Amino acid sequence: MSASPAPPRERLDPAFVRLALVLLIGVLAVVFDTTIVNVALDTLGGDLHAAVSTIQWVTTGYLLALGMAVPVTGWLVDRWGGKNVWLCALAIFLAGSIGASLAWNAPALIACRIVQGTGGGLMLPVLQTLLFQAAGGRSLGRVTALISFPALLGPILGPMAGGLIVGHLGWRWIFWVNVPFCVAGLILAWRLMPAFPATRRSRLDGAGLALLSPGIAAVVYGLAQVGRDGGFGHAAVLVPLTAGAALVAVFAVRASIVGDDALVDVRLFRVTSFSAAGGLLFLSGFALYGAMLLVPLYFQQVRGQDAFTAGLLIAAQGVGALVSRGPAGVLTDRMGPRWVAFAGLVLVAAATVPFAVVTTGTREWWLVTALVVRGVGLSAVTGPVMAGAYLGLDRAAVPHASIITRTAQQVGGSFGTAVLAVVLQRSVAAHADAGPAGRARAFDVAFWWSIGFTAVAIVLALWLPTGSEDT
Repeated sequence: MSASPAPPRERLDPAFVRLALVLLIGVLAVVFDTTIVNVALDTLGGDLHAAVSTIQWVTTGYLLALGMAVPVTGWLVDRWGGKNVWLCALAIFLAGSIGASLAWNAPALIACRIVQGTGGGLMLPVLQTLLFQAAGGRSLGRVTALISFPALLGPILGPMAGGLIVGHLGWRWIFWVNVPFCVAGLILAWRLMPAFPATRRSRLDGAGLALLSPGIAAVVYGLAQVGRDGGFGHAAVLVPLTAGAALVAVFAVRASIVGDDALVDVRLFRVTSFSAAGGLLFLSGFALYGAMLLVPLYFQQVRGQDAFTAGLLIAAQGVGALVSRGPAGVLTDRMGPRWVAFAGLVLVAAATVPFAVVTTGTREWWLVTALVVRGVGLSAVTGPVMAGAYLGLDRAAVPHASIITRTAQQVGGSFGTAVLAVVLQRSVAAHADAGPAGRARAFDVAFWWSIGFTAVAIVLALWLPTGSEDT
């Protein structure tokens, strides 16, 4: 496959913009729900009289269902049409949200969260598929700017919104707030979305589904146990990780042999730019989700801020993302994704350095400024990298690319969070005798690890295409 030259700047088609707004209204519920619930876990455990080992399944069950639903989206879109799949997925998420808000005990809540995860797992790759197919290979930079913006704001604004809701309204409202987004999304999609008819009547690759969905779920589950067990060297972590990796590997080998009949076309990895984009999306988990584990904890445990104030400070990163989202998309369309993503990653690394060298006497406005710059960099990374993944792909390959990129983001986010959580735990233990200063040094170590992973991503960005070369 070869990349098309970067097209001259043109206005986005009004029909495309309308479709994007309709889809984004619905997906906002999923994006924010994923991070809002984490803030309420302690409250949920107390109100539902559930142990931590039980209540953590509110998050883990959701992530497992989401991971298992993603691989089947390509076949569903081909078989039933994009609009029908989108409406069903949004309805499933709505049903799960209402059920969760009415849950009478922990098992009922966990079951409803699994329903939510199933709907969310279908919605995110379907959103990417429909928008990239509607764009027809044009203005990919601005298309990805639209798609990636909610994903950037979710980890930033979600915890802050969750803190407000739990503190003033009660935990049930963290699920009720999804309902208006879902209802509005359903009505608008029903009235305004084009049909997106089914393109072919292929048979479901049942063997591939039996390998890939449990494989992804096992990997995500293993990574979710890392923080609880304090490292990777435990059976609860190693067994599911190993089993999941083996299932995914067997799927990849089989899919390369089966070819067009495979659940996901892994032959896309033969395209250098697509492989580079997939690797960068995985590493973005360290830069975004991993670091977003560290930053709020740093403000609370080292700087002494409460959860809500920490959330307000972190929102500065969202401001930076908002500022750079549009220009990054335009530059990607003009220059190609390589140098835009490269510059964004350099900004992310540079803006993380202050957190690795700061002292307790450093004024917080310096750190807030660094977060704004960091947001600018992250917004200049996610969109161009996603554009690089889709550049030059034909329409039939888009659903497969959506599944792979979504999986890379999800597993990368889980992996980045797990690794940096372990680094922080061990560093805190190593500096336990030094008091508050030792805790600050422990965070320094963790932030340097985050910078190191970002440096690896900077090198990988050089394999992304420019606007004038083949993939």
